[in-house]
Amino acid sequence: MSTIEIQGQCAARFGKVKDALAASFARGEEDGAALAVTVDGESLIDLWAGHADDEGKRPWQRDTIANVYSTTKGVVAICAHRLVEEGRLDLDAPVARYWPEFAQAGKDRIPVRWLLDHRCALAAVSAALPAEALYDWNAMTSALAAQTPWWEPGTRHGYQAVTYGWLVGEVIRRITGKSVGAYVRDELAGPLGLDFWIGLPPSEDARCASLTPPPMVHVKGEPSLLELVMKDPTSVTALAFINPPSLMMPGIVNTREWRGAEIPGANGHTSARSLARLYGAIASGGDLDGVHVLGPEAARRAATEQCYGPDLVLQVNTRLGLGFMLSHPGAAFGPNDGAFGHPGAGGSVGFADPKARVGFGYVMNRMGPYILLDPRAKALIDAVYACVG
Repeated sequence: MSTIEIQGQCAARFGKVKDALAASFARGEEDGAALAVTVDGESLIDLWAGHADDEGKRPWQRDTIANVYSTTKGVVAICAHRLVEEGRLDLDAPVARYWPEFAQAGKDRIPVRWLLDHRCALAAVSAALPAEALYDWNAMTSALAAQTPWWEPGTRHGYQAVTYGWLVGEVIRRITGKSVGAYVRDELAGPLGLDFWIGLPPSEDARCASLTPPPMVHVKGEPSLLELVMKDPTSVTALAFINPPSLMMPGIVNTREWRGAEIPGANGHTSARSLARLYGAIASGGDLDGVHVLGPEAARRAATEQCYGPDLVLQVNTRLGLGFMLSHPGAAFGPNDGAFGHPGAGGSVGFADPKARVGFGYVMNRMGPYILLDPRAKALIDAVYACVG
């Protein structure tokens, strides 16, 4: 047991939350982490502690950011829903209306909503891709446009672990003329003062936490993705995580190539504070400090269940809205219906709860082995709702 100083600010009534974060460090579960919560758009918790590296040489600072893997997907979904609000994107229109090349291989009738809810059957590319394709937007979107669906689209769902970002991102790019990273910077991060990046410039590397890979342990009640990949390297589950092969390169997440690329399904870099502020704006009605993010109708649409049950890729039950994960047993964003957000590999998570008007963000650098919501995040979420009342 070691004592770590928890820094930042925490409203008095949320003392249990600060205690829960301190307890996680005391149990040796964290290297460095940050937690932020807003209620009615007001920042009530903004805490951080530990180190930004696994050697304990770089303290986690107020402005430390980290790669949040699939927590990025929720922000990409927010971008898409903004275009729906503006009347520029129709969720029920064929993807090919916006991206004509997508119509290849019998995909001409797949609607945009199936990209968002993981029912388009494009969780992986079957043709072997070179390692460098991971950083080549045109290579990845061209490969996905040519890909034959892995199952009948619309009938089942299968988590698009990395392809989600290229699929939804290309639609955003075709409509706006901006890459997802540029759209986030210009339309969300800049106006709201968020420290959120898809495509991190070299100038920000010094304050980026280094991620420590998850332990190779089996989690009770969950399949081992490593075992599934090794069992059949040609399966959709395997290829979702190993094609391009650079996805499995040790330490890739800490490289300049990864940080600088735009991989919107997996490589957003941000702080807990920015996640809580963004989701908090949505949870409190859609506007914050004169900036519109998403209105109540868009939030309800985003949180409307599209599919729930066995995921053909992850091989666990997932419950999905339109671009977001929804609460279900064992992976709940608090006690209220209508909460929506996204966790990321290793443990990070951001979500909005419009009923409680809560925005939540948790970012860390020691990755856990869990497929969905990490127990560290669950403990913090439970502590928050014990104080919300």
